Amino acid sequence: MQLTRAEEQIMQILWDLGEGLVRDIRDRFEDPKPARNTVSTVVRVLEKKGFVGHKAYGNVYVYFPLISKSEYSGSQLFGLLESYFDNSFPAMASFFAKEKDLSVQDLDELLEDTKRELKMVKKSK
Repeated sequence: MQLTRAEEQIMQILWDLGEGLVRDIRDRFEDPKPARNTVSTVVRVLEKKGFVGHKAYGNVYVYFPLISKSEYSGSQLFGLLESYFDNSFPAMASFFAKEKDLSVQDLDELLEDTKRELKMVKKSK
């Protein structure tokens, strides 16, 4: 499910915080900060969408993410891959290489970094 820009901003804050009150979330915004009611409304929308849960302590609600940042970013990335690049990772990588004007050396470093990451992932399994 796609998040709006406002929803994604709040999720980024909750992923960083781990959990927090509406006040904590609002405090993380730069000035001019959104209204408390605006933040509260977006958090409740995220809760209805299944992205956020809460713990109630009397009339105080502490919100926390139900979806991890990696789960969400992975689904968005794979959606982008499917929608715009016909499920072709090489096509997507080529697009970004051209857009960022990467050199052959940059691409070689990227390949080596990716190999190292994959080895680390395999070792941790």
